[in-house]
Amino acid sequence: MVRPLEKDADIRPGSLRNGHLPTERKGMSSMAHATPPFRADQVGSLLRSRKLAEARAKREKNEITALELKAVEDEEIPLLIKKQEEVGLHAITDGEYRRSWWHFDFLAKLDGVEQYTADQGIQFQGVTTKAHGIRVVGKVDFSNHPFIEHFKFLDTHTK
Repeated sequence: MVRPLEKDADIRPGSLRNGHLPTERKGMSSMAHATPPFRADQVGSLLRSRKLAEARAKREKNEITALELKAVEDEEIPLLIKKQEEVGLHAITDGEYRRSWWHFDFLAKLDGVEQYTADQGIQFQGVTTKAHGIRVVGKVDFSNHPFIEHFKFLDTHTK
């Protein structure tokens, strides 16, 4: 098990033994942090399960409803949480399983912001993105945002 680094840990070249930190070092404890802040975080999306990828593709074609997609997400996220807990992660994520584009999914659900279909996507490293955009149409606020419920779901399914 890799222990997280304490703030201001005294780590210099040659201080690792067999690829591991010594049990006791200046500024470090022998116990891993069990509460934030952790010295390593998992950031970003995790690969979608086959079941979720298929459900998302069906939703884009209007072959299933938003509620049917949510039901698949609600089945798949606890499986993802379990995997993260099994490998010993302390900071658990839903892997962005409920997201299509993290920034648009967040911003478009703010009060005073709307998502629209653009004339064309953006060129990025030889690939054209989906033709989506967002625009401010009123006072921007954060009331009843769906990410709150997403966090509550994550919170109730973690240890």
